[in-house]
Amino acid sequence: MQSSRHDAWVGLFVLIGGAALLFLALKAGNLLSLNFEETYAVTAKFDNIGGLKAHAAVKSAGVVVGRVEAISFDDKSYQARVVLQLQKRFVFPKDSSAKILTSGLLGEQYIGLEPGADDKNLVAGAVITQTQSAVVLESLIGQFINSKAADAGSAAVQGEKK
Repeated sequence: MQSSRHDAWVGLFVLIGGAALLFLALKAGNLLSLNFEETYAVTAKFDNIGGLKAHAAVKSAGVVVGRVEAISFDDKSYQARVVLQLQKRFVFPKDSSAKILTSGLLGEQYIGLEPGADDKNLVAGAVITQTQSAVVLESLIGQFINSKAADAGSAAVQGEKK
């Protein structure tokens, strides 16, 4: 009887520990956001979102002010349509801009909001028109290699002329 009671307690603690590990794994992977504050949705369109994922942070001045709710493709403008859920306690001017930024050199991507100077604020359903797409490392490396190849080619032509 005593051994059975100890087994039940051990089993309960194992279940609580497993639930805690699952919770931490979901939070660390940015797959779980427990936020019970009221939010409002705004939309932004980007030419290239890079590796941006749903539930990514939306930050302003380094402070998380919301999350990416959904990402879809607009087949009329051929752009990525990103729906942002911003916390109601944070209001931004209507002419605010959104950029896709990266945490560190190769970290996860998030959206950075820069407030504008308009007197009117963003409201639910508003569209952020001033956006800057993600910087794709592969395209930067390609541009660098192409510019170096072009420089080497022009140097070779200059050497032949002398």
